Amino acid sequence: MTRIDRRRFLARSAGLAATAAIPLSAAPLPAKVAREAGLKLKLGLNAYSFDKQLRDGSMTLADAVHFCAQHNVDALDPTGYYFPGYPAVPPDEYIYNLKRTAFVNGVAISGTGVRNDFAVADQAARKNDVQMVKDWIVVASKLGAPVIRVFSGRARPEGHSLDEALAWMVADFKECAAFGQQHGVVLALQQHNDFLKTAAETIRVIDAVGSDWFACILDIGSLRSGDPYAEIEKLVPYAVSWQIKENVGRDGKDEPTDLARIKAIMDRAGYRGYVPFEALGGGDPRVKVAGFLEKIRQAFHLG
Repeated sequence: MTRIDRRRFLARSAGLAATAAIPLSAAPLPAKVAREAGLKLKLGLNAYSFDKQLRDGSMTLADAVHFCAQHNVDALDPTGYYFPGYPAVPPDEYIYNLKRTAFVNGVAISGTGVRNDFAVADQAARKNDVQMVKDWIVVASKLGAPVIRVFSGRARPEGHSLDEALAWMVADFKECAAFGQQHGVVLALQQHNDFLKTAAETIRVIDAVGSDWFACILDIGSLRSGDPYAEIEKLVPYAVSWQIKENVGRDGKDEPTDLARIKAIMDRAGYRGYVPFEALGGGDPRVKVAGFLEKIRQAFHLG
């Protein structure tokens, strides 16, 4: 077994003062995720591909499960936004019915996600979002989802330095990751070109949290500064899941994703696990998703 251990240049007991001292320009540290060498990919669908239909009620999460089964997609990521009553947790009956529907159709639940904001100065607001994340960690556990997707925050807070915001953010993530460990659910940070904009910034947060239960959702479409493929390659060792999108951003401008290049990056770095994808934009999402899925299968050499 090849174990990829990330050396701790922040000791777990070093505290937030040490966290704030890490320069954003620091080179990525060796990976913390330990896994067997080689590649093992399982395709998943992120429910956001059907955002409009799931929000207006013309489609349900159970329908998304059936779509995955019909197109031989290994897994579904049913984002929390599409559960009834979000951000309140759904009834157990709904959770378990969705879990059963997925199980009998051979579709795994690869993860779920919420929309938290830990970049706000209001401590009470952050506390509310910490509790919301914890509540949905319990939902993920009931679903059998191994990971829950979280965010840093929508914007850089006015009147506060980056290091100030990172200090309170890291503390919140540590609390949520510890709760996730208690329930067997990994907390995974999706960089989203909001508070966090680069691979180095994302790695800084992951390293500062310093938990085996805190990692990265690698969103290839939200690394929009410089060469997106170089940024993606830095984050692969920290990734426990993905969001494969039709476009990447180069210096703030969209360009079609070179899927073969993404696959080559995975080959070099080694990745084992789910690879959820999204198809966005106008048009019939069922057609768009099916078309993008076929492109991914061809580029990734998947049957």
